[in-house]
Amino acid sequence: MNNLKVVEVVAAAIFSGCGKKILIAKRPDKAHQGGLWEFPGGKKEKGETARQALHRELKEELAISIKDSESLIRLQHEYPDKRIELDVYKVMSFTGEPFGAEGQETQWIYLTDIKNYEFPAANQAIIDALVVG
Repeated sequence: MNNLKVVEVVAAAIFSGCGKKILIAKRPDKAHQGGLWEFPGGKKEKGETARQALHRELKEELAISIKDSESLIRLQHEYPDKRIELDVYKVMSFTGEPFGAEGQETQWIYLTDIKNYEFPAANQAIIDALVVG
């Protein structure tokens, strides 16, 4: 049994109003897996449900409020220094105009172009669920 630190995280695959584009964000260079693209989200706080964390994180990171979402995938991924337990939601509608409220770069991309962006290894299962699903 390994003693890796377990980090509970939520993330969102946020679709544009027309449903053809998805929002991605660039991780800060100094962060774990810095400089890579990701699906917006963050760590769950003690006592929070995954949905509560998702609503809070998207408000903090992107200044949006979720109107309609559904669970997409749950996964675990081990990095050499930690294990990530990730709850991912598909966000179909929201209020507000998303932007990098914490200074991070964001970009709307066509899902068909996602292979042109470098993501952390833990995100591959999310990409597969989006492309296949």
